[in-house]
Amino acid sequence: MFFCHLAVEKAIKAHVVKVISNVPPRTHNLIYLREKAKIEWEEENDIFLGILMKYQLEGRYPDYNPSIPSDEMVKDYLNKTKKMVTWLKNKL
Repeated sequence: MFFCHLAVEKAIKAHVVKVISNVPPRTHNLIYLREKAKIEWEEENDIFLGILMKYQLEGRYPDYNPSIPSDEMVKDYLNKTKKMVTWLKNKL
């Protein structure tokens, strides 16, 4: 799940760079970055960003232990991540 967050973060940061013509902010907050990039989309995508954000902490702070999603949920999150990254790349 950490890598799903990372992939989406990097794709959104590419949009931030395009919009501000500068280095993106040093943050892992996907919703803040999406706003900075001026990406407009449905609320369900922001809800998914919120889900991903709780898993980025696990990769950076080993003592943080989020609830572990089921295998089915992980597959769903991976598919959503792939679709989101593809969409973001196509919009660049």
